Amino acid sequence: MMSINELLTVAVQKNASDIHITVGVPPVLRINGQLRFYDKAKKLTPEDTKNYVYQILNEDQLLKLEKHGELDLSYKLPGVSRFRVNAYKQRSSYALAIRVVSINPPTLDMLGFPNSLKEMVMKPRGLILVTGPTGSGKSTTLAAMIDHINRNRSCHIITLEDPIEYLHRHNKSIINQREIGSDTQSFAKGLRAALREDPDVILVGEMRDIETISIAITAAETGHLVLSTLHTMSADQTIDRIIDSFPSEQQAQIKIQLAGVIEGIIAQQLLPLKNNQGRVAALEILIANKAIRNLIREGRSHQIQTSIQTGLKSGMQSMDYALANLVRQNLITEETAMQRSMDVEILKQHMRIL
Repeated sequence: MMSINELLTVAVQKNASDIHITVGVPPVLRINGQLRFYDKAKKLTPEDTKNYVYQILNEDQLLKLEKHGELDLSYKLPGVSRFRVNAYKQRSSYALAIRVVSINPPTLDMLGFPNSLKEMVMKPRGLILVTGPTGSGKSTTLAAMIDHINRNRSCHIITLEDPIEYLHRHNKSIINQREIGSDTQSFAKGLRAALREDPDVILVGEMRDIETISIAITAAETGHLVLSTLHTMSADQTIDRIIDSFPSEQQAQIKIQLAGVIEGIIAQQLLPLKNNQGRVAALEILIANKAIRNLIREGRSHQIQTSIQTGLKSGMQSMDYALANLVRQNLITEETAMQRSMDVEILKQHMRIL
């Protein structure tokens, strides 16, 4: 059996984004969004998957895995890459889901993102959210945003991550990266503590619960720039998700607070390139202006998409506009755009205009 380091090296060489190790099949690589068996390896037995887990986890981590049934951690293979690892138990055996993470964070230019995002992340305070389904590149976008701040602004950045993925070096800013589970117990506790650590920018890996959301909004209100993620598909869904997280008697106040602090929402999807040589991100971009803030405050989030569509000159764009633009650039197929569209008729209108 190949060692875990040999398998991870092969995965990086093949440009895989994820590696799955489970009983009954060879190791599985996700390449350009598609799962593929690594045919040079045999079907894995329970003993094989156990050996792979034991090659990655230390004694303390193994104890936590046995106690809780799952564990998130980061793993570094010098000279190859970093990896985000989830070890878990299934049907009394071990399994691994491993995400490949580049050693160095990407830049916004490398990702091909518009200048409106650079302007957004240079805001001195407020709340910026990156949303999308699992595996849509949210962590990569956040890392690029932090990198842009680090290169261009003198400030103190604190990140709360589960686990730490990209490693940032001090540049114009100083950066302290804290990992949930080893450096702090939870996002909420780490975020509450961060407010006493003189930060200018706080990255919260995920707003998972009402307590974290509430503290994040308060942090943005008190003069910090807060960046985080949610698993929502669009800007209006994101607003609704945050508001609906609170009891009905608190929602009116949350609408007022959220309208005051929100600076931007980036909803993204990763799409296969037309040439099948990789993937590209399609971005819906909301930039908070007076109209957007009024819609949030008045509970008219269903009208946010209209404001995004009319805000193209100010740097906003709808998901359907982004998809049509990728078709125009010959990066994705029309079929892919149709499959990922929020409104096929609006997508067709954009494709005719572009």
